[in-house]
Amino acid sequence: MKRSLLSNLLTSTFLSASILAAPLLQASEVSFPHLETVGVSQLAVEADMAEINVQVAIKDKTAKGAKMLSDTAVAKFIERLKAAGVERADIQSANLNLQPQYHYQKDKPAELVGYNASRQITVKVKELARLNNILDSALEEGINRINNIALKTSKEADYVEKARQAAILDAKNKASSLAKGFGEKLDGVWEIRYFEQHPVQPVMLRMNAASPKFDAAESYQQGQVTITDRVEVVFKLK
Repeated sequence: MKRSLLSNLLTSTFLSASILAAPLLQASEVSFPHLETVGVSQLAVEADMAEINVQVAIKDKTAKGAKMLSDTAVAKFIERLKAAGVERADIQSANLNLQPQYHYQKDKPAELVGYNASRQITVKVKELARLNNILDSALEEGINRINNIALKTSKEADYVEKARQAAILDAKNKASSLAKGFGEKLDGVWEIRYFEQHPVQPVMLRMNAASPKFDAAESYQQGQVTITDRVEVVFKLK
């Protein structure tokens, strides 16, 4: 009998401890009157800089020849960038990608016909007005593929903070409006859920040397970067 009572006591104690611990383990399951809102914001700011990714792709009969031609094109382009005032820290060149090319025929062994060599260069252009000239320089120095152009803003951190505060204010305003509409009052914040957003870049541009020439330098100075933010908030109600 004593053993049975002791067993029941231990079981009751364990269940009580589990109930007390449950809110700590599942804090997101709110069991009191509350109100959830989602605050959002969106800022469209003018781009004042850009990041471009260009590539040289060369085919030659020998691996050495393909490598030499691609390295030469990259070296000339980098020297031209430096002469134009682009800092070396804003130029990133990738390693060589060298691949053999084969010709395949039925019932015959594969025939090695040459090698493809390619290298990519990423350039941060801090003055948007110079972007068109830099692209022209790339094509003139043998860079035969422009993979993409991403317009950016040099004040990204400031605008991100501004968008975040706007999203927070939006969440507060929505909560106050809803509570007032239902005759309720807010009693502070219970939970904040936040996932960092990334600026939305304009449409990326792809082209190669055979594509039509770019329109004009001014066309690159009309782009915008959209910065958005979002925050989810659980408010307690009195």
